[in-house]
Amino acid sequence: MKKKTFQLLAVVGAFLLTSSAIAQSEAVTADTPLQTEAGSRIVFAEDAFDFGDIAQGDRVEHVFEFENAGNQPLILSNVLTTCGCTASEWPREPIAPGVSASIKVTFNSAGKMGVQNKVVTIVSNAINSRERVRITTNVLPKQEGS
Repeated sequence: MKKKTFQLLAVVGAFLLTSSAIAQSEAVTADTPLQTEAGSRIVFAEDAFDFGDIAQGDRVEHVFEFENAGNQPLILSNVLTTCGCTASEWPREPIAPGVSASIKVTFNSAGKMGVQNKVVTIVSNAINSRERVRITTNVLPKQEGS
């Protein structure tokens, strides 16, 4: 009986030591910064902008600031809009690591009414190769005499 009790205590002790070692290993892993992947990484200061209420026919624009938070040059290959009412201007030259740049998005509300949600997709060589930003607005009827 003493032998079986001793074996059981040995197994339980080994289990507790192993569990403790795993917990300590996980704690060290959680506290240590992740190793960065080689490549560029696009990080936007904001991923959405709301123009609020605008009058039908108004053209509004917003500039989305971003940074290359990676360790390789960032190259934007395309900026796609959801319709012809939205246009973009974006840098064509490589963006060095740690450097900020911007994308200007213009929305033309001619022929539009009500709430508008437009998505702009940024395609690049980044680790996060497809990022999206969004603009929203509520297009009101143009006031007479305006």
